[in-house]
Amino acid sequence: MKTLQAGDKVPEFEAVDQDGNPISTSDYKGQKWVVFFYPKANTPGCTAEACNLRDHYAELQEAGYALVGVSADSPKKQASFRDKYDFPFPLIADEDHTVIKAFGVWGPKKFMGREYDGIHRKTFVISEDGRVDRVIDKVKTKDHAAQILE
Repeated sequence: MKTLQAGDKVPEFEAVDQDGNPISTSDYKGQKWVVFFYPKANTPGCTAEACNLRDHYAELQEAGYALVGVSADSPKKQASFRDKYDFPFPLIADEDHTVIKAFGVWGPKKFMGREYDGIHRKTFVISEDGRVDRVIDKVKTKDHAAQILE
């Protein structure tokens, strides 16, 4: 798993959000943005993380950040997740793992003694010039906005 690092250029991608609308790297050209990857919609850790970002969305916007969430869930699951928790930011439905693999967050994981491949919970803070400013590897799901705003 080769994860993007600080200083790396963000790869060009196009994917669809929870409503089937296209989202691409070029949509965020010239602005600061945050891409957060989470394993699965409607699971406890992912819900805590996304709700924390929702609750601090105004502060993140004041700091100049646009937000985008990404998981391998279907658009229907992402839409249900957004609607249930009233998220004001788009959720990319990356079923074919194009964005997930481009950022390097797909790889071996361990859970309850079992090894499998999956999405690693990571967040990328991206500058106006399209480069990774920071990678947050150890996401605190209940306090994630504060990590981004540090």
